[in-house]
Amino acid sequence: MSQQLSVFPAFFRVAQKRVAVFGNGDEAFAKVRLLLNTEARIIAYTDRPEPAFEKFLKEAGIATVREPFAAHQVEGATLVFAATGDAAADRTIVTAAREKKIPANAVDQPDYCDFLTPALVNRAPVAVAIGTEGAGPVLAQMIRAQIDQLLSPSLGLVATLAASYREAVDRLIPRGVARRVFWRRFFEGPIADHVAVGDLASARREASRLLDTAERVPGHVWLVGAGPGAEDLLTLRAQRVMMEADAIVYDALVPQAIVDMGRRDAERLSVGKRKGCHTKSQDEINQLLVKLAGEGKRVVRLKSGDPLIFGRAGEEMAALREARISYDIVPGITSAFAAAADFELPLTLRGVASSLVFTTGHDLAGDVLPDWARLAVSGATIAVYMGRTVAASVAGRLIKAGLSPETTVAVIENASRAERRLLHGTLRDLPDLENRTELDGPVMVIIGDAVAGANFARSEPLIAGRRQGSDAAKRTEQIWN
Repeated sequence: MSQQLSVFPAFFRVAQKRVAVFGNGDEAFAKVRLLLNTEARIIAYTDRPEPAFEKFLKEAGIATVREPFAAHQVEGATLVFAATGDAAADRTIVTAAREKKIPANAVDQPDYCDFLTPALVNRAPVAVAIGTEGAGPVLAQMIRAQIDQLLSPSLGLVATLAASYREAVDRLIPRGVARRVFWRRFFEGPIADHVAVGDLASARREASRLLDTAERVPGHVWLVGAGPGAEDLLTLRAQRVMMEADAIVYDALVPQAIVDMGRRDAERLSVGKRKGCHTKSQDEINQLLVKLAGEGKRVVRLKSGDPLIFGRAGEEMAALREARISYDIVPGITSAFAAAADFELPLTLRGVASSLVFTTGHDLAGDVLPDWARLAVSGATIAVYMGRTVAASVAGRLIKAGLSPETTVAVIENASRAERRLLHGTLRDLPDLENRTELDGPVMVIIGDAVAGANFARSEPLIAGRRQGSDAAKRTEQIWN
């Protein structure tokens, strides 16, 4: 489906300009009410107005022309609204306007609309217009109601106050990070709080103080978890800081769609960090973060999953602390949780698994068995990150440690994404995973008795031809009973 609009959203300048509305009833009534949100000079052409509309026009002081339509009436108008309730009459009005090269709108006739009227949230001079290209007027109204609740009633006053400082800000604060930070503090800090309670004098004092103390803004780094890959699993905080960033430093596993959610003019720097494909070493990444922040930039270090789980954030934090650069951590949804959700798999299960281990397959590839391996034998659920190429070693070492070869295993490639792939089997089958060369995305392996409680309806066997679906069903029945 195309993501391109058939209309271009724009705002017409109508202050003190003539806007003509033609009609006698509800349609014209609605257009006049909408136009009263502006400083337009409204002219209502209504030869037989309905009583409620007539009363409203008088009370609002709207100029009224009580004559049947004539083509000359559109002359001098900036916009024309044809809202008579008669489709043929509306088309006639639009045709007359178009002959004069005046943009016109006919109610409920898209082919006779040079522009569309949006659902409007008014916080003058701030306006939010919601359009659906006529596909869903009710949807537009629902969205308008939600946005109306989100925006402070005093937002327009804050914007008006900001306009009075714009010239001074342009003169005193350099473009770029410093200016963006100033305006963010202006709109989100004490100034907005004072305006909200009607204390404009205090708001002006606070604004002047902020301007007087504005200085070079130090750089800052956010270590941000991008989640497992699905765009709608990115946290709200992650989205917010990405819109503040001057530079986004991202790993290869982070989908481009998530990288693109940052500010349009932010610098984007790929540092690779995928198995077998590191475009920069960890030390080079550390130095890059220090360099960017040292230049006063606000930097997002975007990592797949959660930055504190196998994300090497510890090394980056140490480098930033040594360079005396401030940073924050923005958690993300780790891949194990997304994989479990795809499989409808309980990572912990009362009476079966009360502990959970996060590890990488490489922890089981050495000569020494990790301390946590005994937890697997006692029933812990094991989430193995990056485990495809060491699957045989993982299986062999766990079986040697005493874990049953019939322990259920779930394998997920590209957890949470549309192109995800689900496989199931037993620990005995796991070595076959190394032969699945078609799995080129990130792979998560989950092992343990609780895994038998997963939903295997959408997964395929690790080893083709094995009747593992029925075997898994039997194990699930044993667990729950």
